[in-house]
Amino acid sequence: MDGLFAGLLPILCFVGIALIGLIAASVRIVQEYERGVIFRLGRVVGAKGPGLFFIIPIIDRMIKVDQRTITLDVPAQEAITRDNVTVKVNAVVYFRVVNPVDSVIQIEDFRRGTWQIAQTSLRNVIGQSNLDQLLQERETINETLQHIIDEATEPWGVKVSIVEIKDVELNPQMVRAMARQAEAERERRAKLIHAEGELQASTQLAEAARIISSEPGAMTLRYLQTLLEIGVEQNTTTIFPIPIDLLAGMMGNGKETKRE
Repeated sequence: MDGLFAGLLPILCFVGIALIGLIAASVRIVQEYERGVIFRLGRVVGAKGPGLFFIIPIIDRMIKVDQRTITLDVPAQEAITRDNVTVKVNAVVYFRVVNPVDSVIQIEDFRRGTWQIAQTSLRNVIGQSNLDQLLQERETINETLQHIIDEATEPWGVKVSIVEIKDVELNPQMVRAMARQAEAERERRAKLIHAEGELQASTQLAEAARIISSEPGAMTLRYLQTLLEIGVEQNTTTIFPIPIDLLAGMMGNGKETKRE
């Protein structure tokens, strides 16, 4: 018996080691943010996870897919806007895998594919936009880019959530031209404001002149008020202006006295 047991011991050890190795090869652990796409003899079975599960060694093959949001930097793209201005624009794209099976079987590398689509879409949208739209309506352009890229990557099981244009780089000549344009615009507004002020002032002066001319005593009151303001100033020489209406009244009184 001892000899038989001694002869079976290596076999039992081999079977135990093989069994342990088989169990270790069949156990798979997938994190909460991952899914495991299972292929059985070349055919896709589905996506499993998260947690612990078993596969058939040699027959099954698993590919892990990360479902967290991925940040993709799109390098600066040089393009010509619709109004023939050369610009360099870079952007950032946020996307995630919503269908792990499609992201594996529909495209070889969904990250690289999304990156390429983002570059070409960015150049196309810039070419269809004016420079003013690119600088002032960035939110609209971001939404357009997000819709285009998301529609292109949908068959890959990829969902593009946010696309943001980060920087718009112009050549120095265009920057100087825009500075001159902004300065001219500020001067135009200043002249318009000054002209509006002159118009309002002339309207008020005309209204004041109309009121004074309609009231005989208004000129006298204004004359006395002017004398009071002059008296406040410490001047060595004071000139008293005499209204023409007063002179006319005095001359009229003198003529009436002579006639009498």
